[in-house]
Amino acid sequence: MKFFLDTADLAEIEEAASWGALAGVTTNPTLYSRIGGKLDDFHAHIKRICDIVGPDCPVSAESVAMTRDEIVRDGRELAAIAPNVVVKIPTMVEGLAATRALADEGIPVNMTLCFTVPQAILAARAGARYISPFVGRFDDISEDGLAQLDDVVRAIGNYDFSEDTVNGEQIEIIAASIRSANHVTQAALMGADIATVPFGILKKCVQHPLTDRGLESFLTDWEKVQNA
Repeated sequence: MKFFLDTADLAEIEEAASWGALAGVTTNPTLYSRIGGKLDDFHAHIKRICDIVGPDCPVSAESVAMTRDEIVRDGRELAAIAPNVVVKIPTMVEGLAATRALADEGIPVNMTLCFTVPQAILAARAGARYISPFVGRFDDISEDGLAQLDDVVRAIGNYDFSEDTVNGEQIEIIAASIRSANHVTQAALMGADIATVPFGILKKCVQHPLTDRGLESFLTDWEKVQNA
């Protein structure tokens, strides 16, 4: 499973990239708003993210348009920012139509706000390169988001959608709305291709109290060696 960082914060992206395990970045309007982002700087900000992670790491930038023609226009503009930009489009009728148009032009799409198997299959048939089922938002309404993710992973895995994607790639499932390290664990066990996680959760994925305790013990014992 690959790790994407779910943020628009440049400092977080730079730090996560320095660990050597980051494979991509996902952004959305909420994340951009949280860092005080301005409309006239949005494209430049996405370009800065692309420059940090490099050309091999996809960066999802979301269209906020609501009609297919406007989404397609947005998508073309976003894709022109850098070759590794992936256009993020909500799962809806107009989004499906726009996804098909963009995929036919060779522009990769990440279909977001996906919650059901039928939505995921429709997104796949429309040409999405990535599909992002949301886990935590199901939990917010007291439903089992991990079970829904598992359904999507298994359903998409039943079929070959490579003839629908831009360059014949296999669709990748991005486990999104991740709220804990356990969400990451379960997504990996289910076979999700990618987990996109906030920086705080990514740090928790590295940490464990037994690791800390073992390190403390090693350092204490080494100090004894030095003082012997």
